[in-house]
Amino acid sequence: MPAHLTSYLVLLPILAWMVWRRVSRQFGRQPIRRKRMLVRIVLFALAGGLLALSGFHHAALATGLAGGVLLGAALGLLGLRLTRFEVDPVKGDCYVPNPWIGALLTALLLGRLAWRLLVSVWPPQPYAMPDAAPHASPLTMLVIGLLPGYYLAYFSGLLIHHRRFQRARPDRGDAS
Repeated sequence: MPAHLTSYLVLLPILAWMVWRRVSRQFGRQPIRRKRMLVRIVLFALAGGLLALSGFHHAALATGLAGGVLLGAALGLLGLRLTRFEVDPVKGDCYVPNPWIGALLTALLLGRLAWRLLVSVWPPQPYAMPDAAPHASPLTMLVIGLLPGYYLAYFSGLLIHHRRFQRARPDRGDAS
């Protein structure tokens, strides 16, 4: 087996597990866990910041990432408007995310990653130079930037709207 394919064999099961977890969280009632959401906001902000460091060497990559973050934030705000808040007797305060937006983001990310995998594994053309294909492209960075932008806007908005939801309910008051 070629050495460059070994890393894909290791990463594919991990990627499949991450996608399964992500997809399972896009459907149905989800409990609001404020501490987990705050941790995710911090992690996505750090991931976005680390990705932005690649822009110091390639302006086109930074532009793609910035465009993805902005589009992701717009999708996050749209997703927030389409989210319902409910109270479950067992789970407590919950939100029901819009499954279409989550499915769209997942499909875009998986499609772009599959394309990059196909391009890197596909046998090179006889006329192509070995280093002609870049390791990252602005389009890939745009698609990857959608996730931090979306989740930063969405989770921040969920926390704000959850606080308003709690205050609007006289039986719960201001408890977290």
